[in-house]
Amino acid sequence: MEEYREKPQINLTERKPDIFDRIMTLPVLRIFEPLYRRFKQVLLYLFFGGLTTVVSIGSFWYFCECGIHELIANVLSWILAVLFAYITNSIWVFTSSPASWRERLKQCAGFFGGRVATLGMEEVILLVGISLLKFPALPVKILAQVLVLIGNYIISKFFVFR
Repeated sequence: MEEYREKPQINLTERKPDIFDRIMTLPVLRIFEPLYRRFKQVLLYLFFGGLTTVVSIGSFWYFCECGIHELIANVLSWILAVLFAYITNSIWVFTSSPASWRERLKQCAGFFGGRVATLGMEEVILLVGISLLKFPALPVKILAQVLVLIGNYIISKFFVFR
């Protein structure tokens, strides 16, 4: 006769430690673990925002070097950066796991929609800084990225990944 064993209860609100949680348990980094736990979301957003900025600036520079106009190069680099940002933000920053593909598509549309707003802001900054004021493209792009990073965090936190 088979014994009845009660299955352990699974707490669906607890998530398995991710790679960043595991890194923070390294002896050298344990001193920072309380700070990390308290500000994890913001720290990861800044980390991946920095990487997204590298993707954006790097691809913008590449497209400009290929002779593509700055505003078109910016749109192309924006597409690459937003794809990268959506993936990293949904997996690690806001740990979003929609229940269905429909919800995932809705979330992705909201993410891209919010980024369109900051793309408009960035395009205006580039138009004024590069085309009208004749400043060098790369410093203007870097300044624009700082402002975009702040705007994108606000949109993601309060509207997309609530």
